[in-house]
Amino acid sequence: MPKPVCLIESDESGCMCVRREALKILEQITQPVVVVAVVGLYRTGKSFLMNRLAGKHTGFALGATIESKTKGIWMWCLPHPTKEGHTLVLLDTEGLGDIDKGDEKHDTWIFCLAVLLSSTLVYNSMGTINNDALEKLHYVTELTEHIKVKSGPANYDQSSEFMAIFPSFVWAVRDFTLTLELEGRPITADQYLDSALKLKTGSSRKIEEYNQPRRCLREFFSERKCFVFERPTSVEKMKKMEQLTDTDLEANFVKQTQDFCSYIFTNARAKTIREGLGLTGRMLSHFMETYVNIIASGGVPCLENAVVAMAQIENQAAVQDGFHLYESGMEQVKNNFPLELNEIFSQHQHLNTMAIQVFMKRSFKHDGVHLKALAEAIDKHYVGLLLQNEEASEGKCQKLLMDLYAPMAKKLQDGCYAQPGGYELYCGDQYRNHSKKGVRAEDVLEQFMNERSAESKSILQADHKLTENERNMQEEKERATMLEQRIKAEQEKQEEMKKTLEEERQSQKERLKQMEEKIEEEKRQQQREMELAMDSKLKEQKDLLENGFKEKAELLGEEIQQLKIEKSASSGGIFKDYVMPIIGTGVDVLSSILQYKVMAKAFRR
Repeated sequence: MPKPVCLIESDESGCMCVRREALKILEQITQPVVVVAVVGLYRTGKSFLMNRLAGKHTGFALGATIESKTKGIWMWCLPHPTKEGHTLVLLDTEGLGDIDKGDEKHDTWIFCLAVLLSSTLVYNSMGTINNDALEKLHYVTELTEHIKVKSGPANYDQSSEFMAIFPSFVWAVRDFTLTLELEGRPITADQYLDSALKLKTGSSRKIEEYNQPRRCLREFFSERKCFVFERPTSVEKMKKMEQLTDTDLEANFVKQTQDFCSYIFTNARAKTIREGLGLTGRMLSHFMETYVNIIASGGVPCLENAVVAMAQIENQAAVQDGFHLYESGMEQVKNNFPLELNEIFSQHQHLNTMAIQVFMKRSFKHDGVHLKALAEAIDKHYVGLLLQNEEASEGKCQKLLMDLYAPMAKKLQDGCYAQPGGYELYCGDQYRNHSKKGVRAEDVLEQFMNERSAESKSILQADHKLTENERNMQEEKERATMLEQRIKAEQEKQEEMKKTLEEERQSQKERLKQMEEKIEEEKRQQQREMELAMDSKLKEQKDLLENGFKEKAELLGEEIQQLKIEKSASSGGIFKDYVMPIIGTGVDVLSSILQYKVMAKAFRR
């Protein structure tokens, strides 16, 4: 994208909708996305930081007046500068607290969307992190009323689960003029933030109001980081920020901006949702549209419901993508019919593996049902191709036999076979000397010989130079030949069924192998997410105990214990839940093959 586009727009009444052209851009992105959103009061320089993350001086509108320039949420998608195979998605949000809007609820929804959509949330403020600054961040205290992790009763408190799904939190303090020092000792910006978020002991209403935004930030966001920025340049120069280069800015500010960008590029993770499931741009577009539609209808976004809805869409599309790859690849094979079974199987197995890979890459939180649907679609198509290959083989063999038989028929009419040795001449094996007849060679020959048996007997009877004993011997030889041919035809069918069984075993083995690899990767990601949340909660519990909040520390201990139980359960064997829908596919395929063959044989008769 050469420049940002409006992603979510809001009208004068505060009603939000997603811009279709922006969604189309996201839908094209099949890579994992690192989503960085910035929120904060209007006219605090949010857009400047986002432009720097984009590696540009201009892009997101900066403005130099008291009027808020950004309306709704704007998006800029770029190749990630340090994470190969990832896309960086920058979201610049409408400034909070714009007096022209006078709509606190609208601001809350903007904040909630930034939290739900981002993997790193940057909160931009001016001056210092004091009580006034934290009171202006009251949106964080309202998240429990506007976001649901799971579907359930409206009064069910789910705040303890927010940490596992919320983004990392970066506080950017602009125009910072104080010295980073505490009790006479120098401190880091991170220590400055931790100090500002310390809770007060007591139970008065005033203390509770003081603690609430701090407690929410500590409990909801497992990773917290702080950057302080000096004033970039003089007030006069700041009126034309879009025209300034780094040489026009204060050296310290340039260095602080570079440190900020470097941290984001290195530490901002790819966007994941519950259970560590990673999102591509296309998946993010589904969530975005779902959330905005729910908000517009007056509802509360629920992550669990959004995951279920998106998984259904993605998994159905994954089945279609996988089958399309298989179908188009086998179309090339079909052009070379008739082929031997092993030649078709080789291509079938190769394309089947590729189709499953395509499915696995796109599928999302599936339970094996959609993989079974793909397997059934591929196997059904394969059965159809086998029958078409048989028909091509049968047609070629029949033509070959008729071509070989034509001169024999002429000689038969002319009486050429009514002589000693005529029968042997008729029963010659010219047919088998021809190659590439396909899988029906022996079966077609058996049918042909059966159809011509009366003819061969008449030739034998017409051969007057043969004695009765010689005729009997020739008839016995003919019966032996017919029996041998019947055995060859039966062997041909058994060999075909044996190969079909082996094919299905190989296909199922490949499906299960790829399924297991995907599940194991999802489990590892889920474990990492849980470990991160657990480490953060343990750190918070220790801090609460050290500062005299024993009761709250005990409550947090219960959450930690529950998280341990969930972590232990998630590491167990869930593979069987995915395998069972697939396991019967092989039997279904063989049944289909037999059924189709019976029908095809009856039709041919």
